[in-house]
Amino acid sequence: MFEGSIVAIVTPFEDGKIDKRRLSELIEFHISEGTSAILPCGCTGEAATLSHQEQKHMIKLVIDIVNERVPVIAGTGSNSTEEALVLTKSAKEAGADGALLITPYYNKPTPEGQYLHYEKIAKAVDIPIILYNVPSRTGISILPQTVARLSKIDNIVAIKEASGSIDQVNAIIDLCDIIVLSGEDALTLPMMALGAKGVISVAANVVPKHMAMMVKSFLDGNLEESRKIHFKLFPLFKALFYETNPIPIKTALGMMGKIDPQLRLPLCEMRKENAERLRRVLTDIGILS
Repeated sequence: MFEGSIVAIVTPFEDGKIDKRRLSELIEFHISEGTSAILPCGCTGEAATLSHQEQKHMIKLVIDIVNERVPVIAGTGSNSTEEALVLTKSAKEAGADGALLITPYYNKPTPEGQYLHYEKIAKAVDIPIILYNVPSRTGISILPQTVARLSKIDNIVAIKEASGSIDQVNAIIDLCDIIVLSGEDALTLPMMALGAKGVISVAANVVPKHMAMMVKSFLDGNLEESRKIHFKLFPLFKALFYETNPIPIKTALGMMGKIDPQLRLPLCEMRKENAERLRRVLTDIGILS
């Protein structure tokens, strides 16, 4: 379940509310293009601006639309252990196949606090858990030694590693057997060379078939094909971070006619000059005509 190209799916809005029709169309797009699993309510899904009721609703919608055709991994993290516990229990009850929990942000817990946070949730909810390390958003990183400790808990099975550090990935894989998934599209291929099993992807929102094929080719031993796709998509990987995620990815999906690219404040419309740069990249790689 935790390998391949897993899309961190956007949350489409219509008049400020979750757009079920567009969400359903996106999910059908992903399943038809070979995406391995769907992950709602991550950073790309604007979980930080969703109410808990909306987050639970979004997760349940995705589970119902997917209807067991691919796994659904729910974003259920919070900087409050009790809130994360409630959200993870709700995802389990809704039928999620796994949960992604971001490192507690803003609080900046010590390594022991991080361990106790994840331990409490994992022992209270019998669901496969993916740790999520993204220090650029949380202000704190999970030490490889803490990951190794957590990997000894039966249902903590994977980590989404988005620190941008190959040294970090190397240390985690050296210390324990936890499944490593790239949290950065541009580093997916280098991380897989070290032993990562795939990616939780932003770019897969717009190029699901390409991302699925890049990962599958590598896992099948076809390094040259994987490298070819990586180099083709590399400008897109960079373009999707011209501004804060998910501003560029929603802008791209809007250009493709997939969604109305509404965002919730404090996220706002992409600057026109950056949107034009993004459009040129999408055109150059054949996504737009």
